Amino acid sequence: MSTDVLPSWNDGPTKTALLDFLTASASVAVENRVAVFDNDGTLWCEKPSYVQIEFMLAELVRAVAADPALGERAEYRALLEQDTAAIGELGLERIALALVELCAGIGPDEFDERVRAFFASATHGDRALPYRSMRYAPMLELIEALRDLDFDVFLVTGGGTEFVRAISGDFYDVSPDGVVGTLVTYEFARDDDGRPRLVRGAELDGTAANEGEVKVSNIQRHLGRRPIFAAGNTAGDREMLEYALASDGPSMALLVDHDDAEREYAYVAQAGTIDFEGDVVEFGRNLGWTIASIRNDWATVFPT
Repeated sequence: MSTDVLPSWNDGPTKTALLDFLTASASVAVENRVAVFDNDGTLWCEKPSYVQIEFMLAELVRAVAADPALGERAEYRALLEQDTAAIGELGLERIALALVELCAGIGPDEFDERVRAFFASATHGDRALPYRSMRYAPMLELIEALRDLDFDVFLVTGGGTEFVRAISGDFYDVSPDGVVGTLVTYEFARDDDGRPRLVRGAELDGTAANEGEVKVSNIQRHLGRRPIFAAGNTAGDREMLEYALASDGPSMALLVDHDDAEREYAYVAQAGTIDFEGDVVEFGRNLGWTIASIRNDWATVFPT
């Protein structure tokens, strides 16, 4: 296979491993060519903060403008004042659930419209670029190379399912039903004319966010097929990567290592809800994962 299919990847062991996998996957039955990608930190930049958090903060500002009393709630006050100590004391889970409540009671169509409106005007906190410009060019090329080999590509993210679905087609050419993420509850209701509708609830649908072992369970629950390729960047993707790599026949687990402070950020990627001790890069390398160093393996980080 020509190396031209991945032009944003530098020549070296990582690119060679990817090309070898792509070549070997031709021996796999088409119905088993399944690839899954985490989103935050794997397909787009997750620093200086998660994109969905920025969206929810925008929703919070709008809600407080309409009802100033909301700003006195401990979780919202801590966010509005950027009080990191208070946020730490309250805990991310409590903060996240409080943010979920902001969109409770609206329908899925209205939520999609709010998400798309956010992306139409919001820009990255450090670079002042549209979030669409903060996708990773090498990973977009990899998705395209997989599709050229008749892979079905899915997004398996810890982010909100509906949030990612709203932009998955535009950003990644993945249809909404190809997104597996953290779900919220929905309630059946009727409008004033008696027509059935759905409204968002104020709780998560399930006991945990879509990270760790939950990702693997949800892959089976929502997709019904085992991936032979998986890409992630934190310990929250560990089980998903292990699951793909343990497939019969050609398989691959790819971990993105954020080690480029000049072109992106240099940091140890952390899962939002998974505690992990040690270096996930070294951990993955010992398990046979392929490590994609942004500094060494990516000739280009963001699309031009």
